Amino acid sequence: MDILLFVLGIVLIIFGANSLTDGSAALARRMGVSRLVVGLTIVALGTSAPELVVSLTSAFKGNADISMGNVIGSNIVNTLFIGGLTAVIAPLSITLSTIRKEIPLMILASVVLVAFALDPLLSGDSSLSMSISRSEGIALLAFFSIFLAYTFSIAKADAIEEEEKRPRVGKPLWVLIALIIGGLTALVLGGDLFVDAASSMARRFGMSEAFIGLTIVALGTSLPELATSIVAAMKGEPELAVGNIVGSNIFNIFFILGTTATIVPITVSGITALDFTMLCLSALMLYVFGVFFGDRKINRYEGAALLVVYLVYNAYLIYNL
Repeated sequence: MDILLFVLGIVLIIFGANSLTDGSAALARRMGVSRLVVGLTIVALGTSAPELVVSLTSAFKGNADISMGNVIGSNIVNTLFIGGLTAVIAPLSITLSTIRKEIPLMILASVVLVAFALDPLLSGDSSLSMSISRSEGIALLAFFSIFLAYTFSIAKADAIEEEEKRPRVGKPLWVLIALIIGGLTALVLGGDLFVDAASSMARRFGMSEAFIGLTIVALGTSLPELATSIVAAMKGEPELAVGNIVGSNIFNIFFILGTTATIVPITVSGITALDFTMLCLSALMLYVFGVFFGDRKINRYEGAALLVVYLVYNAYLIYNL
């Protein structure tokens, strides 16, 4: 029953994310918002919606390890598994802007998260607990606002080119509103089922909630990013695939953990130094492969290397259960 509820939760989350994204994007276009802005904000948030719902639900239910493990695990999955698999299917071109700005921002997000989570160790004050406090959550949201400002500054230059030259006949307004409401409802219900089932399975099989969050939950909530990146690569749009991975990782740390910690401070207990190391290492590998090898491309061999690192890391987690 737990497995069935777990799968049902994933299905509802993915359906809800797609419905919310499609409805919001169509409504935004109807209101005259450029496609670029929609893609960089609404669609990016839509693919990260599963992580947001699971993290918030986990925090409210007192399962902080799932909440933290979900974000860290999702970022590792996005970079090593999705990035690696997508590059094996089709080499990923990385724009100069992504190399100079977006990927370094993703690395910064990872480093900031580690610094916030491990500040008692870094400060040498053993009286402090390892956690993401409300003030740190607000700081993460401040970083996110800077990212949004940068995103809109890029969009502003292309806004005129992205404007529709003639009116389009789309879905009726009531259909768009129904998609948005239905998507939100499915996300909330799916997130509730997902977290309850994951916690129950963790206890039943003797697995820690942190392990569940880093592996199964992370893979489940990263399905929208996986589908988006692979489809983009197969359609000859590798830049979109890379942008989806990098943008989602930035959203996960700055927005999702920032929002979650601001509402409910997150205690870090089951996440190890290895998990934080893999978070930073995966982001750094993407940068190194893009800058130093293959002329701003993640080629198939580099994609395979990312996959191998991901498989070795998961094998280690399973071995140490």
